[in-house]
Amino acid sequence: MAKVRQDAWSHEDDLLLAETVLRHIREGSTQLRAFDEVGDKLNRTSAACGFRWNAEVRQNYEQAVQIAKKQRKDRKRALAKQNNVYTPPSVQTSQQENETNRTIEEEVYSMLNWNSNREQTQTETTPVAESYQEEYSIDLDQVIRYLQYLKKEQKLAQSSKANNQKLAQENEQLQNQLENEQKRVKELEKELQTMKEDYQAFMQIVERARKMVVFEEEESRPIPKFRMDKNGNLEQVAK
Repeated sequence: MAKVRQDAWSHEDDLLLAETVLRHIREGSTQLRAFDEVGDKLNRTSAACGFRWNAEVRQNYEQAVQIAKKQRKDRKRALAKQNNVYTPPSVQTSQQENETNRTIEEEVYSMLNWNSNREQTQTETTPVAESYQEEYSIDLDQVIRYLQYLKKEQKLAQSSKANNQKLAQENEQLQNQLENEQKRVKELEKELQTMKEDYQAFMQIVERARKMVVFEEEESRPIPKFRMDKNGNLEQVAK
C-alpha cells in the first residue's frame, strides 16, 4: 500500500529527519538512504522526506552538514590508519573523486528534488510524483549531457535572436526605401500632370497663333480684277 500522509510535520519529525541525514553523511552513506529510513519510521515517502529536508530543514543545519562531511573524511582516514593499509596515490585519487561525485550527486538530487516538488505543499505529495522519485537515481553522465544540451540550445537561441534582429533591421531599411520610392512616384506623377497642363496650354497658344497668321494672309492677298475685251474674252487687269 502506498504511503500517503497529509498531516503537518512536527518539530520531532524535523529533528528525526535532520539527525538521520547527518548520521548517514557521517557514516559515508547517501541522503537518499536517509530519506528512505525516515520515511519508513514516519510512514512517509522518501520523496516527501527529501522535499521537507531541502525546503525547510536543511537551511537550519548547513553548518552541521559541513561538519558531518568533514567527520566522514576523518573517519575514513582513521579506518585506513587502523588497518595499516597502504593506499596508492591512484586509489586515493579515485576515492577523492568518488567522494566528490557523491557530494555532487547529493547536490544535484537536492536541486532536482526541489524543482520537481516546488509546486507541491509542504505536507502533501501526489502518488505519481512519489512513485517516480522513489525509483529515480542520479546519473552524472545524464546530467552532464543535459547541461550540454541546454548550452547548445542557448547558443542556438542566441544565434536565432541575432538573425531575427538582423532581419528586422533589413526589413526596416527596405520599408524606408519603399516609403521613399512611393514619395518619388507621387512627385513624378505630379510633375507629369504639370507637364500635361503646360503642353495643353502651349498647344492652345500655337493654335491661336496659327489662326491669326491665316487670317492675316487672307486679308493681305489682292483680289484679281477682270475685264472683257472687244472680242468678248475676259482678261485680268494689271495693277
